[in-house]
Amino acid sequence: MDILLWILFGAIAGWAASIIMGTDIRQSTLGDIVLGIIGAVVGGFIMNLLGQPGVTGFNIYSLIVAVLGAAALIYAGRVLHR
Repeated sequence: MDILLWILFGAIAGWAASIIMGTDIRQSTLGDIVLGIIGAVVGGFIMNLLGQPGVTGFNIYSLIVAVLGAAALIYAGRVLHR
């Protein structure tokens, strides 16, 4: 059951990041899930570099960290694509 919650968490984080960055039209639901899960890892890494806790569980703080990480991934993808 935990894995389903984390997939849902990744989907919500990826979807929110794609809405913020304006890539929602070009991205599938599977893309949102993958982006959200990887974004949680990237966001946690960035927050640890800043001296803050990363993803701490299934809560609002972790969702914000995951969305910021996913948005950073979208931005990095745009920069590398140019």
